[in-house]
Amino acid sequence: MNILAVTACPSGVAHTYMAAEALKKAAEAKGHNIKVETQGSIGIENVIVEADVENADVVILTKDMPIKNEVRFKNNLLVRVAISDAVKKAPAIILKIEKHLANK
Repeated sequence: MNILAVTACPSGVAHTYMAAEALKKAAEAKGHNIKVETQGSIGIENVIVEADVENADVVILTKDMPIKNEVRFKNNLLVRVAISDAVKKAPAIILKIEKHLANK
């Protein structure tokens, strides 16, 4: 599965990057490809490009604050999660997405 994610938190410091790492670790542990864009206090890093979007099976967005350029995902399956859930429950999020796509 090809997963994209964008993480952002109100302060843009710790949780943005903790969530990115947790999602990456959980997805890779299950053998999935994942690219995570962070929108933190130091700006946007690891920018998701058009080719990434075209090949994505799902896009995970944190919902604690607006995601910049979200319109680029208008044709993708979106999953919105709290930043705290992305940090603490990343394996469960990936599992839930797998189950959802398997039943499609």
